[in-house]
Amino acid sequence: MSQPARLPLFESLLEASLPSSGIAWLDAARQENLQAFAEGGLPDTRVEAWKYTALRALGQRRFATVDTAAAAATVDPARLALPGVDGMRLVFVNGVFSAELSRLDDMPAGVTLQPLSQALRGDSEALRFSLSRHYREPGDAFARINAASARDGVVLRVAAGVRIARPVQLVFVGAATGSELAWHARNVIELAEGAELSLVEQHLGGDEANQLATLVCDVEVRAGARLQLALLQNAASGCNLIRRSSLRLHAGAEVGMHVLELGGALVRHDLQAELIGDAARLHTRGVFMPHGRQHMDTQLAIRHQALNTTSNSTWRGVASDRARGVFRGAIVVAPGADGSDASLGNKNLLLSASAEIDTKPELEIYADEVKAAHGATVGQLDERSLFYLRSRGMVLAEARALLTAAFCRAMLDDLPNEPLREHLSTLLLDQLPMA
Repeated sequence: MSQPARLPLFESLLEASLPSSGIAWLDAARQENLQAFAEGGLPDTRVEAWKYTALRALGQRRFATVDTAAAAATVDPARLALPGVDGMRLVFVNGVFSAELSRLDDMPAGVTLQPLSQALRGDSEALRFSLSRHYREPGDAFARINAASARDGVVLRVAAGVRIARPVQLVFVGAATGSELAWHARNVIELAEGAELSLVEQHLGGDEANQLATLVCDVEVRAGARLQLALLQNAASGCNLIRRSSLRLHAGAEVGMHVLELGGALVRHDLQAELIGDAARLHTRGVFMPHGRQHMDTQLAIRHQALNTTSNSTWRGVASDRARGVFRGAIVVAPGADGSDASLGNKNLLLSASAEIDTKPELEIYADEVKAAHGATVGQLDERSLFYLRSRGMVLAEARALLTAAFCRAMLDDLPNEPLREHLSTLLLDQLPMA
């Protein structure tokens, strides 16, 4: 698995060093994760979680680690606007907080939203659990890089019983620079008991932004809290974006997630969820649509650890041209998680002979009185449906686009925010090949 230190990517990341934070435990954690990366290197395809995503080409590239001009980067504020999303907003450009583009003036009582760099200058001890984590699995290289290198990110906390009416928006912009750039961000999000929040995470970029970006997000949803999360990934065509989202759901907590993956060159999202409290519920819907030479890899791991927990996950992929999609969905029902109800489905369409999607659903059950189901398909558009539409006067390209759009839009139908739902549907339609 280990990669030789002479690889340009390996060398450039090891050479990057953050100045001392003045917080002993944080500096120690950064150093330990950097050392773990130095010893473990990058995963290769012999690591099961990276079986279908090779990193050889990425390993040959060297990235700068600091963008000193990020604060002055030009970003059109209109690009940040999303229908149905008009609440607080935190914006980062190449991993650097932008106060000018952010919107923090109207912060409701019971909410804390600030850049990680500012939070560390206050009560840093409250962040110790998340930021001192060590990653020990063979495939954790980019989580180690992030833990050692993240300069900023988001700290968002909602107090017990507080319900936030307007969605909160987190935006990560990859702006073009004079050289290839690596940047890293770390998010810490916590909803206290009975809190409610709608959160929108957005990734944007320009076509000339050739970057390596990592984002690690730790989300704690306490007893009875509710989180609605929409994730729109439309990064630059030259961006290598590696994300990890870790969710912990306590008793009676509920999380609904809708994901739309559109942009990037090499894109990977590790989504891990632990249902650690009785009657916790997780609902995920996702669409990934690689085209051209894009490579999109989604790794979904859900672990039921308490009584009467529920997870329902449905993901769909559409690949065209010479693109490749990967989906690995794993559900574990741990001992003692009796009464769990778990379902996982992944359906995929190939729109060209050169496209590829690899899908692998997994299910492990170690408890009693469990309902569980999983399945996956990879195929092409139904010829009978195409014939029917063409017999009604529709040209082939329009018929293919209509059927593909219906296939994908189903993943957005239960997104509560109607203006946002319609906007995401429009983006999805714009991504469809019309030839």
